[in-house]
Amino acid sequence: MRVPPRVRRVAVIAVPPVSMFNLAIPEMLFGKVEIDGEPGYETVICAPDPGPVATTGGLDLVVPHGLDAVADADTVILTGSGTSTDPDPRILDALRGAAAAGRRIASLCTGAFALAGAGLLDGRAATTYWTYRPLLAARHPAVDLQGDVLFVQDGPVLTSSGYAAGIDLCLHVIRTDHGAAVANTVARLALVAPVRPGGQTQFTQTPLPPERGVSFAVTRAWAMEHLDVPLGLTDLARHAGVSVRTLSRRFHAETGVSPLQWLLHQRVERAKELLETTALPMDGVARASGLGTADSLRRHLLRRTGLTPSAYRSAFTRLTGPPATAGEAPTRARTDAPSETPTRARTDVSPVRPARSRSALPPEVPPRPRTATGPFPRAS
Repeated sequence: MRVPPRVRRVAVIAVPPVSMFNLAIPEMLFGKVEIDGEPGYETVICAPDPGPVATTGGLDLVVPHGLDAVADADTVILTGSGTSTDPDPRILDALRGAAAAGRRIASLCTGAFALAGAGLLDGRAATTYWTYRPLLAARHPAVDLQGDVLFVQDGPVLTSSGYAAGIDLCLHVIRTDHGAAVANTVARLALVAPVRPGGQTQFTQTPLPPERGVSFAVTRAWAMEHLDVPLGLTDLARHAGVSVRTLSRRFHAETGVSPLQWLLHQRVERAKELLETTALPMDGVARASGLGTADSLRRHLLRRTGLTPSAYRSAFTRLTGPPATAGEAPTRARTDAPSETPTRARTDVSPVRPARSRSALPPEVPPRPRTATGPFPRAS
């Protein structure tokens, strides 16, 4: 009988004047996680001074908890603020204490300035909202600042760029803790795209005018329904009704990665879901996800997660009923999840760099290589 995991505690520090959008993201997403019918997380909002906290919208929010809530948290998340200068010393002390205790620490948007002020980003890869990157680089030159990525994880420290990238970071945390199936369920409940690679570029360029734009959302949805069959650039271009050259150019502008990189990413995500929710043998998982063979599945999963398929299944299996057999066709993932909003992005995504040796993640979180600093490798 499966023993339900204990509830993980997330402390969200509201940095005044706090961004209400940033503050809502963790509560919204972590609050939707259920494991065997029980809550997966407890989210606690705290501030240096409990009581009314100013927001960037001119309203006051009542925050009932002080920074002592950080001491009992498994994960500490720092919100973005209307000011990026002179972080409250009490927040810096709380962050240093959490880091010394081995907690996972994350920032949303301009929260990276407080992490840097606490010395937690020195020598680490990090990011922040694109308009504040020059200021962060000038104030904290020891930070390995990453340009045009949605979020970065370097050891137990995560940073995200602006606004909606905080959603991607929180989904990544959920995926790390509970696997792809749980994270994708949360994304569907929240009506957001379940998978946006952390290395996808920040959308900082001006979108193309509607009359010039070509959206491939329909083609992406079609490809998601056919991941188990060979698909190439010609197949995608034919479905979209454009040339291969146009497909490659516009697809990258919409998603930040090439069509083949996107396909590989979705196939690995499908394989992870199948490993979590079925007892299909490895060859069956590889075929159903379009990765071909068990050797190919092992190679790509190791590259993406640092775990073999067997180790990943042991860590994240969600089986509660009779296992599937090798002859059973797995149920395809739902296709009614919202797709990414088409928009133009930068095209200079940098390659993934080797993982660094960092302090260990919290005990319940399997060690991962450094995450989401570039595009995904091409299928081989």
